[in-house]
Amino acid sequence: MSEVTLFLDLEGTELTAEEKDLLKHPYIGGVILFARNTESAEQVAALVASVRSIREELVISIDQEGGRVQRLKKGVTVLPPVKAISKQYSGASEGVIAAKELGYLMAAELRQLDVDLSFAPVLDVDYGRNTVIGNRAFGEDYETVTEISAAYIEGMRLAGMSATGKHFPGHGWADADTHHADAIDGRSFDELWATDMVPFRQAVDNNLEAMMFAHVHYPECDSSPAGFSSFWLDETLRKKMGFGGIIFSDDLSMKAAHSAGGYAERADKAVASGCQALLCCNERQGTLDILKYLEASDFKPLKEISSLRGKEWNMDEERLSAARVLANDLLDVAL
Repeated sequence: MSEVTLFLDLEGTELTAEEKDLLKHPYIGGVILFARNTESAEQVAALVASVRSIREELVISIDQEGGRVQRLKKGVTVLPPVKAISKQYSGASEGVIAAKELGYLMAAELRQLDVDLSFAPVLDVDYGRNTVIGNRAFGEDYETVTEISAAYIEGMRLAGMSATGKHFPGHGWADADTHHADAIDGRSFDELWATDMVPFRQAVDNNLEAMMFAHVHYPECDSSPAGFSSFWLDETLRKKMGFGGIIFSDDLSMKAAHSAGGYAERADKAVASGCQALLCCNERQGTLDILKYLEASDFKPLKEISSLRGKEWNMDEERLSAARVLANDLLDVAL
């Protein structure tokens, strides 16, 4: 019997009465925060505490990559896009060191607020074809992405945060934004395996804790988009690559997910393919529809989601201070 969970997004900077009730639902395993929920670091800490007062075990998550994708900015360091690392450092060793410190900084500042998880890092390759990826990627070739992302993950873990690789099996080639349109990558599996999937393969070998799928269709590999494909989730990721962590859907409200049907149908196809943790953001009725679907199913709530809670760590103020200087320097490079 499958175990499944759903993450809840919130309307504002404080919990509503409806959200307080929804957080008690056994199929809700976590919360995802957006910019509308993050007025300041102090306010985020208070919001997290209010969630914990209802269900202490919930996983509090956010997208805090840096650059264009940084939901919380006030009271924490404004982070550069990770592409700035490879842009600044031609020497591999320098880039690896910088990536490790930026991963530590990002995670440490969130862990100080009791946020468990940032959906990072992006393991896609920037081919200059997909504007939604762009400088969110560590580099323009898979070798650079593979090497630098491994160090970034190491830094995250030093601050007690698990890593989530995205967007499997690679989002950099498809020339569409899946938030608004269908995205297609016509390359063969062998080509993907030898290029875009290399950073993901290394991360899995290094015990990556979670993986998020792309709403991208790879017609040479399977007839369904990756997030609704047992070929990708089960046969490739689980069996061929040996991934043992949590599998997240990308946001089921995205335009590229619409081909799967209504929200219940999208959830059903994702779970049937092997997805364990569902995201449905900025669409409350969609969230309610998915909860009704889960209630009517034989699934059990995903207990394993607790493995993504923040771990104990020892804060190093000197290291944090140096990492903030590095981030500011790289922000100048990115600009």
